[in-house]
Amino acid sequence: MRPFFVSLTLCLGAACTAALAVPLAPGATAHPALAHPGSLGKRAGTAAGHRTPGAGDLPGTTQSLPLDALGPAAPGTAVRSTAAPPATGTRALPARTVRPFSLVGIVWDDIRSALPGRAQVRTRTLGTGRWTGWQDLPTDSDDAPDPGAGEHAGGRERGSTAPLWVGVSNAVQLRITPPQGNRHPAALPSGLRLELVDPGPEPHSVRGGPPPTPAADASSAANAKLAPLGATEIPAQDQAASQADIEAAGGKKPTAPAHLGARPRIVTRAGWGADERLRETRFVYTHTVRAAFVHHSASGNNYTCAQAPSVIRGLYRYHVKSSHWRDIGYNFLIDKCGTVYEGRAGGVARPVMGAHTLGFNTDSTGIALLGSFGRTEPSKAAVEALARLTAWKLGLYGLDPRARVPMTSTGGNLYHRGRVVRQHVISGHRDGFKTACPGARLYAELPEVRLEAARLQGR
Repeated sequence: MRPFFVSLTLCLGAACTAALAVPLAPGATAHPALAHPGSLGKRAGTAAGHRTPGAGDLPGTTQSLPLDALGPAAPGTAVRSTAAPPATGTRALPARTVRPFSLVGIVWDDIRSALPGRAQVRTRTLGTGRWTGWQDLPTDSDDAPDPGAGEHAGGRERGSTAPLWVGVSNAVQLRITPPQGNRHPAALPSGLRLELVDPGPEPHSVRGGPPPTPAADASSAANAKLAPLGATEIPAQDQAASQADIEAAGGKKPTAPAHLGARPRIVTRAGWGADERLRETRFVYTHTVRAAFVHHSASGNNYTCAQAPSVIRGLYRYHVKSSHWRDIGYNFLIDKCGTVYEGRAGGVARPVMGAHTLGFNTDSTGIALLGSFGRTEPSKAAVEALARLTAWKLGLYGLDPRARVPMTSTGGNLYHRGRVVRQHVISGHRDGFKTACPGARLYAELPEVRLEAARLQGR
């Protein structure tokens, strides 16, 4: 089926010109339009933007800045937020005022290509006018759909960095440093673009809320056995009542109590404000669920629990509009307060095909904890929610969270196509793909999560 939206990318003003200026230090004086937040209205046209026609009810936008003419960063220029001047060969996009955005990432044309070196951004916070320090954008394209999985929403899937949540900002600066030991700029992939995502307001702040659409009705109807049409959440229920959810997953009514954890409360797509007109309308299912792959969103930890729906809307728009996926890649998301959110549309109990673990998206479910957990411990509430969610979701398919299951790779950087791998029923992303995800601190929690999920199933 054809995508249900039109992708429109514009190129306005300075965004399409070569960028040859040296990056500004955080305390440096800039052009007046860059130095004062009040100048935003005068320079709002400096960034390209695209949005879905008729999306006035949830007016998220994506500004897309071409990076095909990055200029050199002067070797002797000191930058206050780093211990040393920019490395030789560093290329930069000078500080630029743009329309407000909250999430930033980089995309390029071919998902099979890599972005070499280290990519960093710093942003200016709206209101305070203060610049952040330099922050990394992980350059591995490790959350990705499987080849041939029909993810072509708005064109061929793009390569992408993990996006970074920066809060509401109105200016951005970028630099790309060559790989370690390489003093000369590496060849960058074609079609390189900086994506600046505004997730739009919270649904309850929009008068009357989003109007009903066929796509919204279909998304809600996929959970009809668990919640009424249009519900903003699927309520929690106890272990005994959750036995009926096996039928919602497509299974037969159990004749005896199954090992199934109690269903946790799940905020639906309507609850976090998904604009259903963005995604591809057709749902894609796998045969079953054999494993859960755990991720971190790598979008940073600088968000409040009240902002979590905005972060998810930003990820959704980035995956669909920027990366050209059919929908958000994860099947579920969990915030730092332990709230569970429905991810990809198609029904939380069903075996929905995700785009999260290249090589092992078939017959798996992808769960992302919002945040970055390489050096930061995940919250206790988030880890406990992960155990409750996996106890329920895996129990629907008769799976013991402590077990291993054989899975066949569809191809990736860790296992070649056709390789049969015995994966943990609860695996980390790095178990299926060579990546740092889900972060060392979260990965270290998974043995206890397996035991706790099994206990919650009554095993």
